[in-house]
Amino acid sequence: MTSTTPQPFPGGTILGYPRIGRHRQLKRALEAHWRGTLDDAAFHSAAAANRLEDLERLRSLGLRADDASIPVEAAHYDHVLDATLTFGAVPPRLRGRLPEGLAGEWLLARGDADDAPLEMTKWLDSNYHYLVPELDAESMFALADRRIVDRFIEARQAGVHGRPVVVGPATYLALAKATGIRPIDLADRLVPAYRALAEALAEAGATWVQLDEPALIADLDSASLEELQAVARAGAEAVRAAGLSVLLHVGHGDAAGRVEPLADAVDALAVDLVRGAAPDTAATPLIAGVVHGRNVWRTDLDAALEQLQELATRGPVSVATSTGLLHVPHDLGAEGSLPPRLRSWLAFADQKVQEVVVLAAALAGTVDEAAFGAARSAVLDRAAAPGVRDGSVRQRLASLPADARERAAYAQRAPVQQEALGLSPLPTTTIGSFPQTSEIRAARARHARGELGAAEYRDTLRAEVRRVIELQEELGLDVLVHGEPERNDMVQYFAEHFEGFAATQHGWVQSYGSRATRPSILWGDVSRAAAFTVEWIAYAQSLTDRVVKGMLTGPVTILAWSFVRDDQPLGETADQVALALADEIADLEAAGIRIVQVDEPALRELLPLRREARPDYLDWSVRAFRLATAGARPETQIHTHLCYSEFNTVVDAIDGLDADVTSIEAARSGMEVVGALVDHGFGRGIGPGVYDIHSPRVPAAEELDRLLRTATEGIPDGLLWVNPDCGLKTRGYDETVASLRGLVQAARRAREALARV
Repeated sequence: MTSTTPQPFPGGTILGYPRIGRHRQLKRALEAHWRGTLDDAAFHSAAAANRLEDLERLRSLGLRADDASIPVEAAHYDHVLDATLTFGAVPPRLRGRLPEGLAGEWLLARGDADDAPLEMTKWLDSNYHYLVPELDAESMFALADRRIVDRFIEARQAGVHGRPVVVGPATYLALAKATGIRPIDLADRLVPAYRALAEALAEAGATWVQLDEPALIADLDSASLEELQAVARAGAEAVRAAGLSVLLHVGHGDAAGRVEPLADAVDALAVDLVRGAAPDTAATPLIAGVVHGRNVWRTDLDAALEQLQELATRGPVSVATSTGLLHVPHDLGAEGSLPPRLRSWLAFADQKVQEVVVLAAALAGTVDEAAFGAARSAVLDRAAAPGVRDGSVRQRLASLPADARERAAYAQRAPVQQEALGLSPLPTTTIGSFPQTSEIRAARARHARGELGAAEYRDTLRAEVRRVIELQEELGLDVLVHGEPERNDMVQYFAEHFEGFAATQHGWVQSYGSRATRPSILWGDVSRAAAFTVEWIAYAQSLTDRVVKGMLTGPVTILAWSFVRDDQPLGETADQVALALADEIADLEAAGIRIVQVDEPALRELLPLRREARPDYLDWSVRAFRLATAGARPETQIHTHLCYSEFNTVVDAIDGLDADVTSIEAARSGMEVVGALVDHGFGRGIGPGVYDIHSPRVPAAEELDRLLRTATEGIPDGLLWVNPDCGLKTRGYDETVASLRGLVQAARRAREALARV
């Protein structure tokens, strides 16, 4: 089949939509299926109902149902995993024995007692986690699963002629890992599978396919960029050869200079114009991403329309979001508790769809004066509202002393801390949170509804802290945590105690699989009125003779996992948060806490995709962390934690944080981080995780021993800590206890082995 003349692209579209469900229906269906209370058929029915509800919602918001305006997607767990299953990219270690259907999908996503899941890492510079494909020289591809075709048919039967969305071949290979071969060298095998998928979609009646190729945005040398461009071109040409039109979506950054060589191979280009410039591709219809797909601030419709009209003088233009809307909540209309003034400044996914529709109509000549007037008023009101600028906060920052970000040298601090703490080699600890039981969640909900008094709620939380301390003592952990039962979320809890933030009730955003977070909204200048973690940490410390860590979330992570104001540089906002945290550290020290952990799991996440933008980011992010921690006394040991951070790409910055101990994800990657540590000569305490908490499996003793052996071969025992990859909030107690018991025993065996050397 040969390429046909493409239909004109619709006037307005979005490039993806949240898939967890307006009421987290997909999350609940996934977890019920994993518990065994929902069979395969019932799960598929629930997932389909969720997809169809979303399609109807998009139609009701004004997207046309008959011209491929509506994207058709909705992975069960992860869109990259969908591509892996669609093209039959079975990991070599599971080749020939991957179960069919949902059992195989969950094995790749979650693992089991015998097999680890696929590695998980951050999607570009977002907080979404994707499952990394595993390939080798024997990997072959074919149309092995028709889920993408079936979802198009499902939508069409519901009256929506949609646009199937697929991760493009260049991005799929760029994000994969392979042994014995470069992933990109498998392109000639992978591209024909895209042709097969396109032929199946064409047979089903599809007219457009959206190929997502954000890897083209990444920092690449000219040779690597040309390779990726060649693969992206081959994928697009394969789809067009099946008779379909191709929308190439290159979001998450500046596509200018990256997509021009591909313009003649596709039928429309969707680019992010919030974070980049328009490419010079006048002959190819431009899908202009002028509505921000990753924040919640209302679009300045006047400015957006002016930009669109200027672009329209160069060639055909349609309106779109800058990225898919996976990264924002569903509907602002569900947030009845937000202050009305703040609500007027915001737009969630549904409101962004409406903005696209309004802008598309205005570009075509029909201006909705009410919508434009409301947007205009919101922009002006936000700039002038009380609290957006706080003179006392700004004066404090302006008057910081020159040494506000400097501690005594690590070589001076380390012996003082060792004398104060008296820890054995390879000390064991956890990252902070312990499982949040249904009882704790129910008590929090009852307290929020006014059904449980403050005193009774406090007693409930204290009982859980006592339980967690006793459990850790029984397990034999060296440095304890209080378990964080009082915290609903590691960022929201801080947002609720800082000025300048607001929390949502239903603003859920998918993090991975069934896991979702509720990012808070950072709308104004940040300060702290009073200590809020000290009560819980000090109470935990009163229950034990062992050291209990104070647990704080770092300034970069608070920004990364919130929707942050866009009216000033991020570095200024980070410094405001840092000063609030510095006040909390001082109060923890005054209460006798000797270790304080300031978590920065998002440090790598915000790293710009382009190398030229990284020095500025790393400068302000490191400076903010140091502003938060530099006031700590030399004998106070400062820890930090990073997860899914690809340590080797930011090792210099992590060194610059000047934390005394850094814990980091390492289990799924098989301790890859150790090589980067050795090469860098990292000389502070380090805890590469040996227990992957993002899976329900309990690691075997042999697995823990192997990981620790790799760690001890590269890291001096005086610097090495033993800990899980991340916090334990999402896990159950049975698996947690078994895993931590194994971790402690593995540390003991490793100490004994070191003593024999």
